[in-house]
Amino acid sequence: MSSPGSGKTTLLSRTIRDLSSELKIAVLEADIESAVDAERIEALGARAIQVHTDGMCHMDAGMTRTGLEAMGLEQIDLAFLENIGNLICPAEYDTGAGRNVMILSVPEGDDKPLKYPLMFQESDALVITKIDTLEYFDFDVELCKKRARNLNPDIKIFTVSAKTGEGMNEWETWLKEETSAWKQK
Repeated sequence: MSSPGSGKTTLLSRTIRDLSSELKIAVLEADIESAVDAERIEALGARAIQVHTDGMCHMDAGMTRTGLEAMGLEQIDLAFLENIGNLICPAEYDTGAGRNVMILSVPEGDDKPLKYPLMFQESDALVITKIDTLEYFDFDVELCKKRARNLNPDIKIFTVSAKTGEGMNEWETWLKEETSAWKQK
């Protein structure tokens, strides 16, 4: 979950490239229109399905279930739901996700936990993307982390650059650990 342009598809693309030899990855791409993101994901060799929300600003658990069933649950180790870019609606609805991950990019600003508290309260992890651009923006990483943890003391926070690879190992290790724990349930 994140705003448009935060780097959701870029982060997913890098993650798929890095983990595809270890995990069978699938992505449910939620958009009001177009299949551009699903096509991009499929080009990387991951399973993808485009979910059109018919004008709604979020996905719900029913849409997630239908998408996963269409892809074949037995053929998936890790499924991502790339929700519509929006910092309000997705946090208010049950998407059926095992974990909620919020993405915030450096260009968006470190004040987003103050402006959209529910998104941070409902997320299990926060990925701060585009850290390779820190020198160009007024973004205080530590202040952002503090603000997020004030809302959710248990939130896991990762700072990454999908472009340079910085921080990707920590993010991907967490994903593998969460996937393993989920399978053991």
